[in-house]
Amino acid sequence: MDDVDFQLDGNLAAKRIVVAMSGGVDSSVVAALAARTGAETIGVTLQLYDHGEATGRAGSCCAGRDIRDARAVCDRLGIAHYVFDHESRFRETVVDTFADAYLAGQTPIPCVQCNTGPKFTDLLSLAKDLGADCLATGHYVRRVIGPAGAELHRGADPARDQSYFLFATTQAQLDYLRFPLGALPKARVREIAAELGLGVAAKPDSQDICFVPDGDYAGLVRKLRPEADTAGDIVDLAGRRLGSHRGIIHFTVGQRRGLEIGGSPEPLYVVRVDAASRQVVVGPRAALAVGAARVTGMNWIGGDHAGPLAVKVRSMAKPVPARLEGDRVAFDAPEYGVAPGQAAVLYAGERVLGGGWIAATEPALAGEAVAA
Repeated sequence: MDDVDFQLDGNLAAKRIVVAMSGGVDSSVVAALAARTGAETIGVTLQLYDHGEATGRAGSCCAGRDIRDARAVCDRLGIAHYVFDHESRFRETVVDTFADAYLAGQTPIPCVQCNTGPKFTDLLSLAKDLGADCLATGHYVRRVIGPAGAELHRGADPARDQSYFLFATTQAQLDYLRFPLGALPKARVREIAAELGLGVAAKPDSQDICFVPDGDYAGLVRKLRPEADTAGDIVDLAGRRLGSHRGIIHFTVGQRRGLEIGGSPEPLYVVRVDAASRQVVVGPRAALAVGAARVTGMNWIGGDHAGPLAVKVRSMAKPVPARLEGDRVAFDAPEYGVAPGQAAVLYAGERVLGGGWIAATEPALAGEAVAA
């Protein structure tokens, strides 16, 4: 069995570890590893959305079958398990924000809102109320002790690294959080679960957006915000009408499919979604080239770092060299597919320096800035 460091000083038998449990294999293994240290281990699950709708549905988390799976793991490990109902707060801080972002022509990242709200802020508070020495999660990131204290680093397995979604973690939260899986590959985590006889060893991973039952984001937004399904025009960069669409919620920057317009000598992409006029602006791939982005809500956990940095503007993208100039991130080379509503996450090598929300972009070519 792998030795995992929970980074707690002193006798672990005298410590208390609270584990955030979603019912998946990752958090279940964290609970098992915590219990093996000899520390008192408590599993906590937040019920985040409708229990009835989620019961039995594969690919969800924090509801229905997942809560039962978390409880079964805790029973097998002989540790306590508590469930707290946070459905209304999840709806307000995550689901409603998701719908409003699409309505504003943005491309939201609800996983970040969930991590900064229910998962970290609320769970962290619950863990402290339970007298825990730390809150451990199954995220694939590393907590590294640097010269000035705890630092957030990318997960060792690049295919599983989740640091992009945790850029808003504050220094105070990082001091209390632990990420014991950050140095392990996913395959090894499943092996550990199987070795321990955990019933979730082969359970599929949750969806990127767990509260969308079938991946139909537009359908959810339409249900919550009926006005989002209002038709509008598809126009080119000069404002000439090329066709019509059935609602801006069906489009995001960089999208090519679903435009249903022809007659162009080269492929067309969504360059901008204008919520005020309900226009979808399209152009050639060259029009997607972005030279800089204005960032709001900046969270900085990089201490006094002042050297070179790189920025990641999509969860699946690679960090690229850039410069931070106040609230502006300037790319050393044009970057493509930079969408308002997404995050710009800053790195120095493996370390996460922080990040913020992309509010507007500046094209690398001549033209107007793209705002949310």
